[in-house]
Amino acid sequence: MGFPKFNKDPDAILDYGFNWVEWLEEGETIVSAVWIIPNGISLDSQAESTIETLAWLSGGTVGISYNITCHITTSAGREDDRTLTIKVIQR
Repeated sequence: MGFPKFNKDPDAILDYGFNWVEWLEEGETIVSAVWIIPNGISLDSQAESTIETLAWLSGGTVGISYNITCHITTSAGREDDRTLTIKVIQR
């Protein structure tokens, strides 16, 4: 299975995220999230709830694809990653 893919204009500031509810065990929650962002695209802000993670991204170079990874830790001490790909295109 490939990563979810999105197109983004280099001037856009947009939110991307993951809903972890189907992966979490009953009663388990997200306690921390760390976004791993490659050089060339910027993490403007981030947020998480007990079941979702969200990153606001800006910038990027036209024609370049960036893999953006979110690493979470849960209340049960489990850790996992999810990755998405953002291709920067001129719109």
